[in-house]
Amino acid sequence: MAFLRLHNLSVDFPMYQGGARSLKKSILANTTRGNLARDALNRINVRALDDLSFNIEQGERVALLGLNGAGKTTLLKVFAGIYQPSRGQLVRSGQVSSLLDINVGMNVDLTGYENVILRGMYMGVHPREMRKRVDEIAEFTELGDYMDMPVRTYSSGMSVRLAFATATCNAPEILLLDEWLSVGDARFIAKAKKRMNEFVQRSSVLVLASHSLDLLAEWCTRGVWLEVGRIKMMGPVDEVVAAYRAAMNRA
Repeated sequence: MAFLRLHNLSVDFPMYQGGARSLKKSILANTTRGNLARDALNRINVRALDDLSFNIEQGERVALLGLNGAGKTTLLKVFAGIYQPSRGQLVRSGQVSSLLDINVGMNVDLTGYENVILRGMYMGVHPREMRKRVDEIAEFTELGDYMDMPVRTYSSGMSVRLAFATATCNAPEILLLDEWLSVGDARFIAKAKKRMNEFVQRSSVLVLASHSLDLLAEWCTRGVWLEVGRIKMMGPVDEVVAAYRAAMNRA
């Protein structure tokens, strides 16, 4: 059974070089919009997430809403195991597949085929298993002979095709998505959307962060509205999206 359970979870980022005022302002502007705290050593911390408690159970499709700096990506990275809580607890059950940065796990000096194996290892899939999927991945990318060439020779669109096809070849239990993907021309985007739909349907838990309210309403069942690292509202996705849309229209 797959689930994610948070209990009084907080994440702080210490600012070790507090003397750089312009850097400090930049960090605050791009993370938590100025949500500050001090730790036991009197260091200034940026509090990205503040005392979150809620559960995501098997079968749920959860939308994360909020302005830039609200904590959406930070929370996804906590779910993925990239960030550890400063306080509180996350209990996670199930294999996580994340599309937070689909280029992670790629080496530009290796060929497309070699990167399929490498990315698979990054996802926790044995090379033997990835070799069984190589032909299907290559066919989906439509890269042809470029699969035998180093990824540094690829255009950005070709690199994204390879990363996307590889990242979505494995059936997930917990699927984490940060925004939706644009992966090339209109025909390939249509293929990607169909593949992503199948990917989502095979997952037990979906957590999706996006600024597209229509997308969130289409794909998710529950909404979590974050504001300055805290839960502003949580409930059925249609209700949360409507409240968030109304707040943005008043702003």
